[in-house]
Amino acid sequence: MLQKFDKQYELPGKTYFSETAVPKMYNTVKTSIKMELMNADYFSATTDMWSSVNMIPYMSLTVHYLSMEWTLKSRCLETVFMPENHTSDNISDALRHAFEEWSLDEKKLACITTDNGANIVAAVKKLNWPWLNCFGHNLHLAVTNAMASVKDRTARAMGLCHTLDCATRWGTKQKMVDRVLEQIPAIRRVLDDRRHHHLNPSWQDIAVLESVNAALKPAAEFTDLLSGESYVTVSSVKPVLKLLTEDMLKPSNEDTTLTSDIKHKMCSVLQGKYEPAALQELLEKACFLDPRYRGDYINDTETKSKLIEEMVGVEDEGSAASASVVGDEEQAVVPPAAKKKTLGDLLKSRTTSASAPIPKRVRADNELTRYLQEECIDSNANPLSWWRDNQSRYPLLSKVARKYMCICATSTPSKRVFSAAGNIVTPMRSSLKPHKVNMLVFLVRNKDMITQV
Repeated sequence: MLQKFDKQYELPGKTYFSETAVPKMYNTVKTSIKMELMNADYFSATTDMWSSVNMIPYMSLTVHYLSMEWTLKSRCLETVFMPENHTSDNISDALRHAFEEWSLDEKKLACITTDNGANIVAAVKKLNWPWLNCFGHNLHLAVTNAMASVKDRTARAMGLCHTLDCATRWGTKQKMVDRVLEQIPAIRRVLDDRRHHHLNPSWQDIAVLESVNAALKPAAEFTDLLSGESYVTVSSVKPVLKLLTEDMLKPSNEDTTLTSDIKHKMCSVLQGKYEPAALQELLEKACFLDPRYRGDYINDTETKSKLIEEMVGVEDEGSAASASVVGDEEQAVVPPAAKKKTLGDLLKSRTTSASAPIPKRVRADNELTRYLQEECIDSNANPLSWWRDNQSRYPLLSKVARKYMCICATSTPSKRVFSAAGNIVTPMRSSLKPHKVNMLVFLVRNKDMITQV
């Protein structure tokens, strides 16, 4: 049909898309995202490692920041080829190179969220970046360690579950146990013959599975709820930990001994993962700045003092930047001709001289005091909407809130990058070059930007 329209027209082939269309689109979207990041006050990051279907190693980097309208945005920046050994030195060099490639200012980095891998933790420490361990990974370790501590009592029952079903991480393991318990009558009917009779769960196996499920089920939903990218998550970590350790995972009189032992071990591991002082300080500040919680979960005057220091420091940075901009404008722009004075101009000098300027620290302390007197908003309300509507009332505190509200509680955004990469680097497309994988994953994860450019 096209030949009938225009005999000289040639359909674009794979070379056109591979060498022209995709790179052009990639560069256009990259430039747009760079401009967005340059205008961001602060940003957080997540990173993780992954191997493709043909065992080629990659490292992902995503960033998260607040727009001027207080909307939380996530951007996948890179899915880079990592052929070297994944040592802390190599990972830190790769992260540093990524920041340079994207012109990211390390001073604007609020925090980077990763799992608890020794190499990635050491790499972040070498870079001297603020760090938060992934809540989902912490919960996974808590469940794994708890199940290992009672392995002698659960080995047979869990072995039967693995034979009848399939599980990978702890969340699917809990769902596996739940499914087996739900389908016990059907399983017994299907396996009620001599050849498969040994797979039929006994009443002791069912009792063990019920105890395991009673311990794991209360925490099953929290990983998903704290893995979002479009809403604030870091401020909820401290309230969730309190809820888990003091309520949902607290052994009760109705629990069996096995359930109590699993719950106790899970609480112990979770509390240990968030024990470092630096993590506690970060979580307390984030929780304090969320109008849903405010001062409910901290009573530490030292944390409030550090927030005041941060508020004063943020304003100093803003003042210096404003002074620089004003200085440049004064050099470039000729001042306008003098206009006729108004009544306001005549009274301005008298008003200015009569009222002494309020010291920055006093203003910061006053804002913090007024903020603590506010009523907490509904737990289902959006804290970013509250800050958008009240930033003029709290000009200093809102700047600090922009820093902490963009931090991710989990490293799930990087894992979502690898889910997209897995759909691109399939067995049928396993020969894709790493730089093309990077471009394709980047465009898939930032597809909303394609329609804007």
